[in-house]
Amino acid sequence: MLKKLIILMFAIAPLALVAQESKIAYINSQEIFAMMPELAGIETQLTTKQEQVKKNATALETEYNNKMEEFKNSTDEVTEALLMDRQKQIQQIEERYQSFMQNSQREIEELQQKLLAPVQDKMQKAIKAVGDEKGYTYILDYASRSIAYNSPTAIDASPFVKAKLGIN
Repeated sequence: MLKKLIILMFAIAPLALVAQESKIAYINSQEIFAMMPELAGIETQLTTKQEQVKKNATALETEYNNKMEEFKNSTDEVTEALLMDRQKQIQQIEERYQSFMQNSQREIEELQQKLLAPVQDKMQKAIKAVGDEKGYTYILDYASRSIAYNSPTAIDASPFVKAKLGIN
């Protein structure tokens, strides 16, 4: 009986080692992402939006510069009330410009996120598909120094580390 048990243990031991074997791969997500063909269209859309912003900003700057010139050239020949009115106009243009630039920056960032989200999702799905198809336990992302994929069979060692540290 003891001999059979020992033979059975030797027969099962290699199977246990195979079951615990992990396949690890790595990718460079930045390199892959940069090569995705969808980016060309996205860059074009973002460039168009940035050019529109620049055009509108230039118009506001021109308006501001004209008001400043008008203000500088007329300080000697106008009333105090008119000077204060022109100062107020200049201040309003400055505020409009700052508000415009902040809103434009936010709009560009939102547009970028909206346009890039489907591309990022597509890449993430491809990473998962490769992980599943090739049987990888983990795919590490070299670019972000993170795990891009982990299989459902991956083992979370957090409880063991917590136990080692005496943390409940």
